[in-house]
Amino acid sequence: MTGSIKGDLAKAASAEKAKTLRGFFKTGKGEYGEGDVFLGVTVPQQRNIARKHVGTNLNELEKLISSGIHEHRLTALLVLVEKYQKAGKNDRKKIVDFYLRNRAHVNNWDLVDLSADKILGDYIFGRDRKILCRMARSKNVWERRISIISTFNFIKRNDFEDALKISEMLLQDKHDLIQKAVGWMLREIGKRDQTAEEKFLLKHHKNMPRTTLRYAVERFGKSKKRFYMRPQHA
Repeated sequence: MTGSIKGDLAKAASAEKAKTLRGFFKTGKGEYGEGDVFLGVTVPQQRNIARKHVGTNLNELEKLISSGIHEHRLTALLVLVEKYQKAGKNDRKKIVDFYLRNRAHVNNWDLVDLSADKILGDYIFGRDRKILCRMARSKNVWERRISIISTFNFIKRNDFEDALKISEMLLQDKHDLIQKAVGWMLREIGKRDQTAEEKFLLKHHKNMPRTTLRYAVERFGKSKKRFYMRPQHA
């Protein structure tokens, strides 16, 4: 089954797109995606392939998700999301366990962003969420990103408590991919409840990384944006 997924991806591959993606996902020496290999397949193409192969079993997906090729891992995750959404209660737990067991391969921001809230976030809504705090303390940047992006599922249900708690835990994170993710989640809170976002910002904006703040206030009006973004020595 993975062979046919790989075959479909190979057919859709583009050397030109692969070159662009290698730069976009920072695959150079010392960069966060160092050594990642791209075929040059777009996300919409991968979604179509994933839907076609939603019957692929977890053993086969495990082989695919451990591949060194980016699109193999992402398509495996997109299949996993499709399977999760169609699964019953018991099978959902198996899928979440699989996701957590293989999280070392969820190792670029798109892999996290297209799976974390849809699988882990959805499953732990209404359950114990302590795993998110544990992952937020991880030395691994992708685990930290999974922890904050998983809360997007809660935010979409107007439940902001854990998103704000994880945001606070990650507020001084040095990695720009975490700073951007935190700012993004704060902005998403603000779309639904600007008062809740501003309460957080009023408490923390003087000490927040500029990247986080810039993402968080993106939708604000000019004067309010100026207020939060003004230099703190002014």
